[in-house]
Amino acid sequence: MDKDIFWKGKKVLVTGAGGFIGSHLTDALVSKGAEVSVFIKWDSGSGSRPQLIDNLQQSIGEIKNILKGDIASEDAIKTIKANQPEIIFHLAAEAYVNYSFDHPVEVLKANLLGTLNVLHAAMDLKEVRQIVCTSSSEVYGTAQKESIDELHPLNPTSPYAASKVAADRYCYAYWKTYGLPVAIIRPFNTYGPRHTYDVIPKFIDLALRNEPLTIYGSGEQSRDFTYVSDMVEAFMLMGSRKEAIGQAVNFGNGRDYSVNFIAEKIRELSKSKSKIVHVEKRLAEVQRLICDYGLAKKLFGWKPIVSIEEGLQRNIKWEKKQRGR
Repeated sequence: MDKDIFWKGKKVLVTGAGGFIGSHLTDALVSKGAEVSVFIKWDSGSGSRPQLIDNLQQSIGEIKNILKGDIASEDAIKTIKANQPEIIFHLAAEAYVNYSFDHPVEVLKANLLGTLNVLHAAMDLKEVRQIVCTSSSEVYGTAQKESIDELHPLNPTSPYAASKVAADRYCYAYWKTYGLPVAIIRPFNTYGPRHTYDVIPKFIDLALRNEPLTIYGSGEQSRDFTYVSDMVEAFMLMGSRKEAIGQAVNFGNGRDYSVNFIAEKIRELSKSKSKIVHVEKRLAEVQRLICDYGLAKKLFGWKPIVSIEEGLQRNIKWEKKQRGR
């Protein structure tokens, strides 16, 4: 079946849809004709409404239902069950590593209990076809070999990463124990428009203001950066292909770039006058992440398309447009 035709009319729920990847995924699903509902964090002080408007303005008029709540609350189970989705993309999480240093319990609740709530809701959905649960490359810790495949040991170095390992393995256990059609996606560092809290968006923001680019430690720590359009394609494959069920699959660019390189490249591409400064290294810093996406290529024929230079150029162009420059 044509991958675009597959989505037409499918009842899809995206948790964490107001976030970076979740909003791009929602836009893509709507564009393919899916009947999309979104679950977003919502309370009087959360600021979710402005984020929803900003990140989902492209498809807000086409969204079937907006479900509001806390994914870590048991109320989320009833909310999801009432929505009756066929396919669930679970992206809701506390995803900022630094936040987990001071709020480990809150991060655990959001990332583990939130995932368990999604799994328990799905167990009572008669029409559910696939549940895509979002893990993280952070589960691996620093690469122990040339590149990280799915057999690499899980060595989380932060409370955030530990919470994602726990959720990841619970997803696998629910597939093995209950036969729940779970697919686990392990995205490596993803960047692009609408992202706010990682190194690339921070550097772009500072560079466009000609302010110093602050690097933790030596700057030789490296990451595998993947542009968001490539990652959205990965999510949609994990949600539509039966080969994904019971699998944990890495998606990344297959190359790692140092933070120093990223800082210099952003300064160059944005024609910035920013200086680069180094400060004390960050807690629990992973030194090197690089993806082996061989399983994704074998199962789905997936490979990244957007190069780091093209992706950064797109990201900078988008950010300039937002600022009216």
